[in-house]
Amino acid sequence: MQLLMTVVKKLKYGEKTKMKISEEGKQLIKKFEGCELEAYKCSAGVWTIGYGRTKNVSKGDVCSQEQADIWLAEELPVFGAYVSDAVTVPLDQNEFDALVAWTYNLGPTNLNNSTMLKVLNENKKDEVPSQMRRWNKANGKVLEGLERRRLAESLLFEGKEWHEV
Repeated sequence: MQLLMTVVKKLKYGEKTKMKISEEGKQLIKKFEGCELEAYKCSAGVWTIGYGRTKNVSKGDVCSQEQADIWLAEELPVFGAYVSDAVTVPLDQNEFDALVAWTYNLGPTNLNNSTMLKVLNENKKDEVPSQMRRWNKANGKVLEGLERRRLAESLLFEGKEWHEV
């Protein structure tokens, strides 16, 4: 009985459940990251490989498609956890997916320091899409690719069609 009461309390008082990114969120990441099997410097000047992997990547590194898929599968739960840990309001799946895609590209430090997170945690979800779209620069320059990605993420956050962006 005590165990049942503990479970009921946790559910009743909104203990966070760890959401997982859906196939829709993965598709957005894959579309905008692309998959490069040879290391390259991204627009921010960071060595990158696979679907935007930056961890332990150096000039000259190569990987297989299988390795790129494995790395993405390993990293998505990590980025999902960053979002789950930072967000204090309930999220729909599309909102979570968009935030994971955004964080996958920009990192958890930018998430945690963003006005976007502040307004989201104030439950001002209608302000989140415009806050997402503000993050369209690399090295101080607006990039068309980032404008498109941020638009797609904001549309996904709103539960709207994003595939044609």
